[in-house]
Amino acid sequence: MILRFIASCAVVLILGACVSTAITRQDEQILVGAGDIAQCGLDPVEKSQAAQTALLLDHIDGTVFAIGDLAYSSGTPSEFQNCYPPTWGRFKSRTLLVPGNHEYGSLDAQPYFDYWGRQAGEPGKGYYAAQLGTWRIIALNSNIDAGMDSEQVRWLRDELTQHKSLCTLAFWHHPIFSSGEHGNDPKMAALWKLLFDAGADLVITAHEHDYERFAPLNDRGELDNQRGIRQIVVGTGGAKLRRFQAIHPHSVVRDHETFGVIKLELKPHGYEWQFVPVAGQTFTDSGKGTCHD
Repeated sequence: MILRFIASCAVVLILGACVSTAITRQDEQILVGAGDIAQCGLDPVEKSQAAQTALLLDHIDGTVFAIGDLAYSSGTPSEFQNCYPPTWGRFKSRTLLVPGNHEYGSLDAQPYFDYWGRQAGEPGKGYYAAQLGTWRIIALNSNIDAGMDSEQVRWLRDELTQHKSLCTLAFWHHPIFSSGEHGNDPKMAALWKLLFDAGADLVITAHEHDYERFAPLNDRGELDNQRGIRQIVVGTGGAKLRRFQAIHPHSVVRDHETFGVIKLELKPHGYEWQFVPVAGQTFTDSGKGTCHD
C-alpha cells in the first residue's frame, strides 16, 4: 500500500518546534530514496538520471525519503519548479526530506521551504521526527548549527527522551564518515553521539555522489558490532557521480558508477536494506540487521 501524507498537515507543531509527522502505521514499512537528485540544465529532464531513479520509485510502494541537494545547483524557485517536479516531484505527498548544501545556495534555503511547506519542518530549522510503523524516523539538518549548545542538539536530546523506540533511523545530508570527494565531516558529531547513546540503529546520508556502506560505528568512529550505528551514504539520486578518494578503514561496500535508490524494509525488531540500481546497471548491495536492545 502506498503511504501518503496529507501535505497541508504533514507536520505537527508543538511549542513551535517540528516534532512529529503522522504516517499510516503497519508492522512492516518501506522507506526508499536517495539524495543528490535533480541536476538542472544538463540534459532534457525526461532523459536525466533523476528521471531514471524516479522510474524506480514508480514501482516501489512506501514512504520516499529525499536526502538533500534536491534541485541543483542553488535550489532556486525555478529549479524547484522545473527540475524536481518532473522527476521525484510526483512522489511529493509521500516524501520525507532534509535540505542539502545546494538548497542553501538560495538565502536561508527559502525556495526549498516554500516548495515543501510544512513537510520540510519549521523554516530555518528543517528538522523533525516521524513515526513509521514501530520505527522512529528523525530528520536532521546538517547545514545549520549542530554544536553541543545548539538548538538542534537540544531538540534531539528532548526528542530521544520523550519518544523512546526500539528501532531508530536518522537521516541528514552530510556524512560523518566518507571515502568520497569531501571525506569525513564531523559537523554532526554531537548529534551522532546522542543517537549512539540512545541506541539508534541506522543513519542514512548523501552529499557524496556515490554509494557507501559502513560497518557499525560508535561515537568515536570505532568498530562496534554490538551497539554501533550503521551509516549508509546514498548520493545516487541523479547528480553526476564521483570517484572515491582515501578509503575509510571501516568502509564495507562502495560504488561510484551506479545510479539508484536504497530500499529499506523496516520491521518491528530489525530491518533489511537493498540498493536498487536504475535500468541497465547491475551493482547492488543488500543485507539485514537487528535493532539494538
